[in-house]
Amino acid sequence: MLTTTAPAVPDIKQGRARALCAAGGALAAAVAWIVEVPLLGIHLNFRFGAGHIQTIAAGQVIGVTVAASLLGWLLLALLERRTPHARLLWTTIALAALAASLALPLAAATTTSAIAGLIVMHMTVGAAVIPAMAHTARAR
Repeated sequence: MLTTTAPAVPDIKQGRARALCAAGGALAAAVAWIVEVPLLGIHLNFRFGAGHIQTIAAGQVIGVTVAASLLGWLLLALLERRTPHARLLWTTIALAALAASLALPLAAATTTSAIAGLIVMHMTVGAAVIPAMAHTARAR
């Protein structure tokens, strides 16, 4: 009887591709921030409840994007081990997470331009990361 199993060590090319997805998402976020804040003059301000108004800096944008991309990578790796439909399931979850993430700018941004800028930033990162990361999914 012949059986095959997934390799214990992940494929180096796949890891490199997923790392590039995370880096590409961070780059997309940085470019969106650069266009919105210094070039267009949008103030990406938000406030939670009665707290102080805070401004979103470029480092925060890049850091959150990298963290979210790495969590997406982790989820994809787990799904690949557990289900033969990892790509479809991961893409569905990623799109749902993107849709849910849009609630934050709608709820916390202080101006209409900040809402629009943050939504554009979320969508830009999603458009960069989701298809690229889904493309790296292995068939079981």
